Amino acid sequence: MQKFLQKLLGNWVIKMSNRFGSRPDSKRIHESLTKLYENIISNPGKRGEIFEIKSADKFIILSDQHKGARDFADDFALAERNYLTALEYYNQEEFSYINLGDSEELWENLLESVIKNNKKTFEAEKLFINRGAFTKIFGNHDLYWDNDPLSQFNLKRIYGKVIRIYEGAILRFNNEGKSLDVFLTHGHQGDLQSDGNWFSKWFVSTIWAPLQSYLKINPNTPAYSNQLKTVHNALMYSWVSKQKDMALITGHTHQPVFASLTHLERLYIRINKAQKDNDEISLNTLNTELSKLGAKGEEMPPFKNYKSAYFNTGCCCFSDGDITGIEIESGLIRLIKWSYQKSENPKRFILEEMKMDELIAQQPFDLI
Repeated sequence: MQKFLQKLLGNWVIKMSNRFGSRPDSKRIHESLTKLYENIISNPGKRGEIFEIKSADKFIILSDQHKGARDFADDFALAERNYLTALEYYNQEEFSYINLGDSEELWENLLESVIKNNKKTFEAEKLFINRGAFTKIFGNHDLYWDNDPLSQFNLKRIYGKVIRIYEGAILRFNNEGKSLDVFLTHGHQGDLQSDGNWFSKWFVSTIWAPLQSYLKINPNTPAYSNQLKTVHNALMYSWVSKQKDMALITGHTHQPVFASLTHLERLYIRINKAQKDNDEISLNTLNTELSKLGAKGEEMPPFKNYKSAYFNTGCCCFSDGDITGIEIESGLIRLIKWSYQKSENPKRFILEEMKMDELIAQQPFDLI
Protein backbone atom coordinates (compact mmCIF):
# COMPACT_ATOMS: atom_id res chain seq x y z
CA MET A 1 0.00 0.00 0.00
CA GLN A 2 2.80 2.40 0.90
CA LYS A 3 4.58 1.91 -2.45
CA PHE A 4 1.28 2.31 -4.28
CA LEU A 5 0.60 5.61 -2.51
CA GLN A 6 4.18 6.74 -3.16
CA LYS A 7 3.61 6.31 -6.88
CA LEU A 8 0.12 7.77 -6.79
CA LEU A 9 0.72 10.78 -4.54
CA GLY A 10 4.46 11.44 -4.68
CA ASN A 11 4.50 13.96 -7.52
CA TRP A 12 1.36 15.70 -6.25
CA VAL A 13 2.78 16.09 -2.72
CA ILE A 14 6.02 17.58 -4.07
CA LYS A 15 4.05 19.90 -6.36
CA MET A 16 1.91 21.11 -3.46
CA SER A 17 5.00 21.52 -1.28
CA ASN A 18 6.65 23.72 -3.91
CA ARG A 19 3.45 25.68 -4.46
CA PHE A 20 2.87 26.47 -0.81
CA GLY A 21 6.55 26.64 0.13
CA SER A 22 7.56 29.51 -2.15
CA ARG A 23 5.89 32.65 -3.45
CA PRO A 24 8.65 35.12 -4.27
CA ASP A 25 7.71 38.72 -4.90
CA SER A 26 10.15 40.85 -6.89
CA LYS A 27 9.50 44.16 -5.13
CA ARG A 28 9.63 42.63 -1.64
CA ILE A 29 12.79 40.64 -2.42
CA HIS A 30 14.62 43.67 -3.79
CA GLU A 31 13.56 45.91 -0.92
CA SER A 32 14.45 43.28 1.71
CA LEU A 33 17.93 42.61 0.30
CA THR A 34 18.68 46.34 -0.03
CA LYS A 35 17.53 47.02 3.52
CA LEU A 36 19.59 44.16 4.99
CA TYR A 37 22.74 45.10 3.08
CA GLU A 38 22.48 48.76 4.09
CA ASN A 39 21.81 47.75 7.71
CA ILE A 40 24.99 45.64 7.84
CA ILE A 41 27.02 48.44 6.24
CA SER A 42 25.71 51.11 8.65
CA ASN A 43 25.60 48.94 11.80
CA PRO A 44 28.17 46.13 11.45
CA GLY A 45 27.81 43.50 14.14
CA LYS A 46 24.09 43.97 14.66
CA ARG A 47 22.39 42.08 11.82
CA GLY A 48 25.62 40.89 10.23
CA GLU A 49 29.40 41.07 10.31
CA ILE A 50 31.79 42.60 7.75
CA PHE A 51 34.96 40.58 7.17
CA GLU A 52 37.94 42.31 5.53
CA ILE A 53 39.42 39.44 3.53
CA LYS A 54 43.14 38.68 3.37
CA SER A 55 44.73 36.49 0.71
CA ALA A 56 45.23 33.60 3.14
CA ASP A 57 41.59 33.51 4.30
CA LYS A 58 39.57 30.41 3.39
CA PHE A 59 35.80 29.94 3.62
CA ILE A 60 33.36 27.09 3.19
CA ILE A 61 29.73 28.16 2.83
CA LEU A 62 27.06 25.49 3.37
CA SER A 63 23.32 25.80 3.88
CA ASP A 64 20.03 23.97 4.17
CA GLN A 65 20.95 20.92 6.22
CA HIS A 66 17.42 20.76 7.64
CA LYS A 67 18.63 18.56 10.50
CA GLY A 68 15.71 16.59 11.82
CA ALA A 69 14.76 13.77 14.18
CA ARG A 70 16.12 10.87 12.09
CA ASP A 71 12.62 9.77 11.07
CA PHE A 72 11.44 9.34 7.49
CA ALA A 73 10.74 13.08 7.25
CA ASP A 74 14.40 13.87 8.00
CA ASP A 75 15.93 15.02 4.71
CA PHE A 76 19.38 15.33 6.33
CA ALA A 77 19.73 11.72 7.51
CA LEU A 78 21.39 10.37 4.34
CA ALA A 79 23.63 13.43 4.01
CA GLU A 80 25.06 13.32 7.54
CA ARG A 81 28.00 11.14 6.52
CA ASN A 82 29.06 13.56 3.78
CA TYR A 83 28.51 16.56 6.04
CA LEU A 84 30.66 15.19 8.88
CA THR A 85 33.47 14.23 6.51
CA ALA A 86 33.34 17.64 4.85
CA LEU A 87 33.51 19.48 8.19
CA GLU A 88 36.45 17.32 9.31
CA TYR A 89 38.31 18.24 6.11
CA TYR A 90 37.54 21.96 6.34
CA ASN A 91 38.46 22.15 10.00
CA GLN A 92 41.79 20.41 9.39
CA GLU A 93 42.48 22.78 6.50
CA GLU A 94 41.57 25.73 8.77
CA PHE A 95 38.68 27.06 6.72
CA SER A 96 36.19 29.42 8.29
CA TYR A 97 32.66 28.00 8.12
CA ILE A 98 29.66 30.16 7.26
CA ASN A 99 26.41 28.31 7.90
CA LEU A 100 23.91 30.04 5.66
CA GLY A 101 20.65 29.05 7.32
CA ASP A 102 17.97 26.37 7.58
CA SER A 103 20.57 24.31 9.40
CA GLU A 104 17.94 22.96 11.78
CA GLU A 105 14.47 21.91 10.58
CA LEU A 106 12.33 23.61 13.23
CA TRP A 107 9.10 23.79 11.25
CA GLU A 108 8.72 20.01 11.30
CA ASN A 109 10.48 19.14 14.57
CA LEU A 110 10.74 20.13 18.19
CA LEU A 111 14.12 21.60 19.07
CA GLU A 112 14.75 18.88 21.66
CA SER A 113 14.39 16.17 19.01
CA VAL A 114 16.85 17.96 16.72
CA ILE A 115 19.39 18.38 19.53
CA LYS A 116 19.06 14.75 20.61
CA ASN A 117 19.54 13.31 17.13
CA ASN A 118 22.30 15.58 15.82
CA LYS A 119 24.96 15.54 18.53
CA LYS A 120 27.74 14.49 16.14
CA THR A 121 27.08 17.37 13.76
CA PHE A 122 26.89 19.92 16.55
CA GLU A 123 30.20 18.63 17.93
CA ALA A 124 31.76 18.97 14.46
CA GLU A 125 30.49 22.56 14.19
CA LYS A 126 31.77 23.31 17.68
CA LEU A 127 35.37 22.76 16.46
CA PHE A 128 34.99 25.82 14.21
CA ILE A 129 33.52 27.82 17.09
CA ASN A 130 36.51 26.95 19.26
CA ARG A 131 38.79 28.39 16.55
CA GLY A 132 36.68 31.54 16.21
CA ALA A 133 35.90 30.44 12.65
CA PHE A 134 32.13 29.93 12.67
CA THR A 135 29.37 32.28 11.50
CA LYS A 136 25.75 31.18 11.88
CA ILE A 137 23.07 32.84 9.77
CA PHE A 138 19.40 32.02 10.23
CA GLY A 139 16.94 31.04 7.51
CA ASN A 140 13.17 30.71 7.47
CA HIS A 141 13.10 27.14 8.84
CA ASP A 142 15.41 28.02 11.75
CA LEU A 143 14.11 31.53 12.32
CA TYR A 144 13.84 30.41 15.96
CA TRP A 145 17.50 31.36 16.49
CA ASP A 146 16.68 34.99 15.79
CA ASN A 147 13.33 35.56 17.44
CA ASP A 148 12.95 33.23 20.44
CA PRO A 149 14.01 34.59 23.86
CA LEU A 150 15.42 31.17 24.82
CA SER A 151 17.55 30.78 21.69
CA GLN A 152 20.79 31.94 23.30
CA PHE A 153 20.23 29.59 26.24
CA ASN A 154 19.77 26.66 23.86
CA LEU A 155 22.74 27.64 21.72
CA LYS A 156 24.90 27.52 24.84
CA ARG A 157 23.50 24.05 25.63
CA ILE A 158 24.47 22.88 22.15
CA TYR A 159 27.84 24.57 21.65
CA GLY A 160 29.01 25.21 25.21
CA LYS A 161 29.08 28.96 24.69
CA VAL A 162 26.85 31.77 23.47
CA ILE A 163 27.32 32.65 19.81
CA ARG A 164 25.89 35.50 17.79
CA ILE A 165 23.21 34.77 15.19
CA TYR A 166 23.06 36.97 12.11
CA GLU A 167 20.78 37.60 9.15
CA GLY A 168 23.70 38.14 6.80
CA ALA A 169 27.41 38.78 6.39
CA ILE A 170 29.73 40.61 3.99
CA LEU A 171 33.10 39.36 2.78
CA ARG A 172 35.02 42.41 1.54
CA PHE A 173 37.71 41.70 -1.06
CA ASN A 174 40.27 44.17 -2.37
CA ASN A 175 42.48 43.73 -5.40
CA GLU A 176 44.71 46.43 -6.87
CA GLY A 177 42.51 49.22 -5.57
CA LYS A 178 39.24 47.59 -6.66
CA SER A 179 36.89 46.20 -4.00
CA LEU A 180 34.08 43.66 -4.04
CA ASP A 181 31.51 42.96 -1.35
CA VAL A 182 30.36 39.34 -1.33
CA PHE A 183 26.98 39.62 0.41
CA LEU A 184 25.72 36.45 2.10
CA THR A 185 22.25 35.72 3.42
CA HIS A 186 19.89 32.74 3.46
CA GLY A 187 17.73 34.13 0.67
CA HIS A 188 14.21 33.79 2.05
CA GLN A 189 13.78 37.54 2.39
CA GLY A 190 10.80 38.74 0.41
CA ASP A 191 9.39 35.25 -0.18
CA LEU A 192 5.76 35.65 0.89
CA GLN A 193 5.42 31.97 1.80
CA SER A 194 8.75 31.61 3.61
CA ASP A 195 9.49 34.92 5.31
CA GLY A 196 7.94 34.00 8.65
CA ASN A 197 4.57 33.13 7.11
CA TRP A 198 2.35 31.21 9.54
CA PHE A 199 0.46 29.30 6.84
CA SER A 200 3.66 27.86 5.36
CA LYS A 201 4.75 26.66 8.79
CA TRP A 202 1.34 25.09 9.38
CA PHE A 203 1.38 23.37 5.97
CA VAL A 204 4.89 21.97 6.47
CA SER A 205 4.36 20.74 10.02
CA THR A 206 0.76 19.52 9.73
CA ILE A 207 0.40 18.33 6.14
CA TRP A 208 3.78 17.91 4.49
CA ALA A 209 5.84 16.34 7.30
CA PRO A 210 3.40 13.48 8.11
CA LEU A 211 2.91 12.69 4.41
CA GLN A 212 6.63 12.83 3.74
CA SER A 213 7.32 10.55 6.70
CA TYR A 214 4.72 7.97 5.66
CA LEU A 215 5.49 8.04 1.93
CA LYS A 216 9.28 8.39 2.46
CA ILE A 217 9.54 11.25 -0.03
CA ASN A 218 12.51 13.61 -0.27
CA PRO A 219 11.82 16.42 -2.77
CA ASN A 220 15.50 17.39 -2.95
CA THR A 221 16.46 15.31 -5.97
CA PRO A 222 20.16 14.93 -6.82
CA ALA A 223 19.69 16.87 -10.05
CA TYR A 224 22.57 19.33 -9.89
CA SER A 225 21.04 22.34 -11.61
CA ASN A 226 19.63 20.31 -14.49
CA GLN A 227 17.03 22.99 -15.06
CA LEU A 228 16.84 26.70 -15.65
CA LYS A 229 17.05 28.87 -12.56
CA THR A 230 14.01 28.88 -10.33
CA VAL A 231 11.97 32.07 -10.27
CA HIS A 232 13.37 32.86 -6.83
CA ASN A 233 16.98 32.48 -7.97
CA ALA A 234 16.25 34.59 -11.04
CA LEU A 235 14.87 37.36 -8.82
CA MET A 236 17.96 37.19 -6.61
CA TYR A 237 20.10 37.63 -9.71
CA SER A 238 17.96 40.50 -10.95
CA TRP A 239 18.68 42.36 -7.69
CA VAL A 240 22.45 41.80 -7.52
CA SER A 241 22.90 42.51 -11.24
CA LYS A 242 21.88 46.10 -10.52
CA GLN A 243 24.37 46.53 -7.67
CA LYS A 244 27.87 47.91 -8.07
CA ASP A 245 30.95 45.97 -6.93
CA MET A 246 28.90 43.22 -5.32
CA ALA A 247 28.28 39.48 -5.55
CA LEU A 248 25.48 37.64 -3.74
CA ILE A 249 25.55 34.15 -2.22
CA THR A 250 22.33 32.61 -0.90
CA GLY A 251 20.80 29.21 -0.14
CA HIS A 252 17.07 28.60 0.39
CA THR A 253 16.12 27.24 -3.06
CA HIS A 254 18.26 24.05 -2.82
CA GLN A 255 19.34 24.69 -6.43
CA PRO A 256 23.09 25.21 -6.94
CA VAL A 257 23.95 28.26 -9.03
CA PHE A 258 27.51 29.25 -9.94
CA ALA A 259 28.41 32.65 -11.38
CA SER A 260 24.72 33.24 -12.12
CA LEU A 261 24.21 30.04 -14.13
CA THR A 262 22.91 26.55 -13.42
CA HIS A 263 24.49 23.48 -14.98
CA LEU A 264 21.80 23.37 -17.68
CA GLU A 265 22.32 27.01 -18.57
CA ARG A 266 26.07 26.43 -18.91
CA LEU A 267 25.33 23.43 -21.10
CA TYR A 268 23.23 25.57 -23.45
CA ILE A 269 26.09 28.08 -23.72
CA ARG A 270 28.51 25.32 -24.72
CA ILE A 271 26.01 24.02 -27.28
CA ASN A 272 25.61 27.50 -28.77
CA LYS A 273 29.39 27.85 -29.02
CA ALA A 274 29.78 24.40 -30.59
CA GLN A 275 27.11 25.30 -33.17
CA LYS A 276 28.89 28.55 -34.05
CA ASP A 277 32.21 26.71 -34.36
CA ASN A 278 30.68 23.85 -36.38
CA ASP A 279 32.19 21.48 -33.82
CA GLU A 280 30.13 18.37 -34.52
CA ILE A 281 32.02 16.14 -32.06
CA SER A 282 31.45 18.47 -29.11
CA LEU A 283 27.89 19.14 -30.23
CA ASN A 284 27.02 15.44 -30.24
CA THR A 285 28.54 14.98 -26.78
CA LEU A 286 26.72 18.01 -25.38
CA ASN A 287 23.38 17.00 -26.89
CA THR A 288 23.78 13.55 -25.37
CA GLU A 289 24.34 15.16 -21.96
CA LEU A 290 21.34 17.42 -22.55
CA SER A 291 19.15 14.41 -23.33
CA LYS A 292 20.27 12.69 -20.12
CA LEU A 293 19.09 15.71 -18.17
CA GLY A 294 15.64 15.29 -19.67
CA ALA A 295 15.75 18.94 -20.67
CA LYS A 296 15.50 18.65 -24.43
CA GLY A 297 13.15 21.24 -25.87
CA GLU A 298 13.74 23.92 -23.21
CA GLU A 299 15.12 27.15 -24.57
CA MET A 300 17.97 29.17 -23.13
CA PRO A 301 16.79 32.61 -21.97
CA PRO A 302 18.30 35.29 -24.26
CA PHE A 303 20.29 37.12 -21.59
CA LYS A 304 22.80 39.72 -22.72
CA ASN A 305 25.62 41.33 -20.74
CA TYR A 306 25.26 38.76 -17.99
CA LYS A 307 27.18 39.40 -14.76
CA SER A 308 28.88 36.55 -12.84
CA ALA A 309 27.44 37.97 -9.63
CA TYR A 310 25.04 35.38 -8.20
CA PHE A 311 25.80 32.10 -6.43
CA ASN A 312 23.64 29.57 -4.60
CA THR A 313 25.09 26.92 -2.32
CA GLY A 314 22.47 24.29 -3.20
CA CYS A 315 21.82 22.23 -0.07
CA CYS A 316 23.07 19.58 2.35
CA CYS A 317 20.04 17.31 2.07
CA PHE A 318 19.83 15.88 -1.44
CA SER A 319 17.90 12.63 -1.58
CA ASP A 320 21.02 10.64 -2.54
CA GLY A 321 22.97 12.01 0.44
CA ASP A 322 25.13 14.40 -1.59
CA ILE A 323 25.82 17.92 -0.36
CA THR A 324 26.90 21.01 -2.29
CA GLY A 325 28.45 24.28 -1.18
CA ILE A 326 30.66 27.23 -2.10
CA GLU A 327 34.39 27.37 -1.31
CA ILE A 328 36.58 30.47 -1.38
CA GLU A 329 40.29 29.64 -1.24
CA SER A 330 43.63 30.58 -2.82
CA GLY A 331 42.13 33.27 -4.99
CA LEU A 332 39.40 30.96 -6.32
CA ILE A 333 35.67 30.55 -5.76
CA ARG A 334 34.28 27.06 -6.35
CA LEU A 335 31.05 25.11 -6.40
CA ILE A 336 31.83 21.79 -4.70
CA LYS A 337 30.04 18.53 -4.03
CA TRP A 338 30.68 15.86 -1.39
CA SER A 339 29.45 12.43 -2.39
CA TYR A 340 29.74 8.76 -1.51
CA GLN A 341 28.60 5.63 -3.27
CA LYS A 342 27.71 2.48 -1.36
CA SER A 343 30.75 1.48 0.71
CA GLU A 344 33.01 4.28 -0.56
CA ASN A 345 34.13 7.05 1.73
CA PRO A 346 32.80 10.55 0.97
CA LYS A 347 34.83 12.41 -1.64
CA ARG A 348 35.06 16.05 -2.62
CA PHE A 349 34.38 17.06 -6.23
CA ILE A 350 34.92 20.48 -7.81
CA LEU A 351 31.93 21.16 -10.06
CA GLU A 352 32.81 24.72 -11.14
CA GLU A 353 35.48 27.29 -10.30
CA MET A 354 36.66 30.75 -11.30
CA LYS A 355 39.29 33.23 -10.16
CA MET A 356 38.21 35.79 -7.59
CA ASP A 357 40.02 38.41 -9.70
CA GLU A 358 37.54 37.71 -12.50
CA LEU A 359 34.62 38.02 -10.11
CA ILE A 360 36.01 41.27 -8.70
CA ALA A 361 36.41 42.65 -12.22
CA GLN A 362 32.73 41.77 -12.87
CA GLN A 363 33.02 42.02 -16.60
CA PRO A 364 29.65 41.13 -18.15
CA PHE A 365 29.61 38.30 -20.66
CA ASP A 366 27.33 37.61 -23.60
CA LEU A 367 25.50 34.28 -23.59
CA ILE A 368 24.59 34.37 -27.26
